[in-house]
Amino acid sequence: MLLDAVQIQKILPHRYPFLFIDRVLSATPGESIVAQKLVSIGDPILQGHFPDYPILPGVVQVEAMAQAAVVLANLSGVFDPALHNCLFLGIQEAKFRGRWSPATC
Repeated sequence: MLLDAVQIQKILPHRYPFLFIDRVLSATPGESIVAQKLVSIGDPILQGHFPDYPILPGVVQVEAMAQAAVVLANLSGVFDPALHNCLFLGIQEAKFRGRWSPATC
């Protein structure tokens, strides 16, 4: 593991329940990052989105990717939380592609 939750919270201002990264598994500065959010079946964010078929809402997935991007920017040396604010202002035409059904899970 590259970063744990305590280290991530030194980079991001987010806290529970809006911190959507629990650990960073790997990163290549300036290129890519692999981050993880641990979710349990009892997590309130899963309740009611698709009753009987818990799935992480797309908006949360997008926010998690944005948070991971900020962590990658920090690891790449282009973002310092002591000097900068990094805001997610919006996204256009985001699409989740693929077919999902309870039978494929």
